[in-house]
Amino acid sequence: MNTALSVRDLGVRYGSVVALHDVSFDLAPGRVLGLVGESGSGKSTTARAVVGLAPHTGRITIGDTDLSVVSARAARQARRRVQLVFQDPRSSLDPRFTVAECVAEGLGAGRGRDTSRRVEELLELVSLDPDLGRSRPGQLSGGQRQRVAIARALAAEPEVLVADEVTASLDVSVQAVVLNLLRRLQSELGLSMLFISHNLAVVRYMCDDVAVMFDGHIVEEGTVEDVISRPQHPYTRSLLAAVPEVGQHRLLSDSAIEASSASAPAPGPGCEYRLRCPVGPLRRDDRAVCNTENPLPEAINRVHHASCHFAPARSTESPVVVG
Repeated sequence: MNTALSVRDLGVRYGSVVALHDVSFDLAPGRVLGLVGESGSGKSTTARAVVGLAPHTGRITIGDTDLSVVSARAARQARRRVQLVFQDPRSSLDPRFTVAECVAEGLGAGRGRDTSRRVEELLELVSLDPDLGRSRPGQLSGGQRQRVAIARALAAEPEVLVADEVTASLDVSVQAVVLNLLRRLQSELGLSMLFISHNLAVVRYMCDDVAVMFDGHIVEEGTVEDVISRPQHPYTRSLLAAVPEVGQHRLLSDSAIEASSASAPAPGPGCEYRLRCPVGPLRRDDRAVCNTENPLPEAINRVHHASCHFAPARSTESPVVVG
């Protein structure tokens, strides 16, 4: 299969803490894949590993370049085709630099006399006045700083853009501006995008496909519409139950509250979600297998699959029911 980014059996460990467990996914050219999950699920660690900012095991392939079999120099060159936009531009932009110098960082060496013109083009691309190039990041609003960070990432002319919670630090009124900008850029430039968010409404707006993460694992994956309209994993259903709707006075359903009552994954063998699962062995005696066997995802060639012993074999079947 033709992919812009392929990840297989990605693992990340910090001392005795395993942050990612055998994470695998494919990002198709020109599509947007969302990684969604609660804080600590491994979304940002995945992003950092993909761009080389976290030590990892497993295999990462960018286009047709398998980083595990090429030289360090070739791997660095390939990784320039994947650029990361961080959550907080206040920490990712050097406050000593002008905006123009921040953007020019992404151009690399050897641009010569056309650097200034290219920086102006990039600022215009993200709907910023080129005259802001003389300002410092601290003089800009949060939304403007995030657009500068996007321009710097685009300066490297990436094939894949990794957007890590890019609106989390912004005011609600500014979030839509940045999201619409990313949608426009993705369409106009034909970018593939790995879009990381805890907000399912934003993921539905931005993404074609989605992978749901829990405790460093991908527990469900499929198209956005399929996963959101027919979730197969209890964790996905609990995330959806926690999304407020217009007119709601109670933001969380009873099942979502109960499912979130234990923050840590279950130790030992079996499904790591079992202590939080509202349809698992704590509720149903016929589901003792969850205590002894860790579920594997459905066959990888299925469009929609979930790591749950009781997920339907096909997405046309009825999903597991929470509550």
